[in-house]
Amino acid sequence: MRNDIQANEQAFSTKEVAEEIGIATPTVRKYGQILERYGYEFLKDGDRRIFVQSDVRALVALRDTDKPLDETAKDLVAKQREMLDGAGDTEIALSETFENLPQDPNQLKEVLLFVVNELAATRDMNIQLKNDMALLKTNISQLQQDHHVISSSIGNSAQRTNAKIERILEQQNAHYEELLNQERERSEYLQQQLQKMREEQRNEWNAQIDFNKRLEEGIRTSKWNWLLSMFKK
Repeated sequence: MRNDIQANEQAFSTKEVAEEIGIATPTVRKYGQILERYGYEFLKDGDRRIFVQSDVRALVALRDTDKPLDETAKDLVAKQREMLDGAGDTEIALSETFENLPQDPNQLKEVLLFVVNELAATRDMNIQLKNDMALLKTNISQLQQDHHVISSSIGNSAQRTNAKIERILEQQNAHYEELLNQERERSEYLQQQLQKMREEQRNEWNAQIDFNKRLEEGIRTSKWNWLLSMFKK
């Protein structure tokens, strides 16, 4: 039975111990199983181990040992047994001390006053620690809120920037399509004008050819036909 635990001693979970001494959580469980195999005692909440400072030191010793883990574990178990036996002796000594308290009321009053002052100082220290923890939690909560606000601001800014970029791209695409349509319409208009000019020129050529034919026919059938025959010879 563990009797070496102080009233206000800090306790750690498996995960917290792993983070504290820099090893993986499964490694903490492995070390705990090795120690228990040789009789090491842990505080437990059901099947879950609870570690105190002496347990943390034992895990560090296993982590840093150059010897086989089983051999180191045996040494640690032996040390724990010695410590627990010593703690039992201390309890007996304390019991004897209470039995040997001074019988003089004034001396007893001084002892009790000293104990009361120590308890008051401890209580004040606990209150201060609670206040510090509350302040720390408040600061952490504020930091988390600030982080959330900053993250949200960055996300919103990125969304606004992306929206502006998309609008600019859409405007550029629309302008480009408009220019293409204008160029297409201009090209079609020029093609139509060119086709019209070609048709007009073709009509003029046909009209000139018809005129020449009529002129030649008129000369051939006129009284000047003999003059035309002279040129043909």
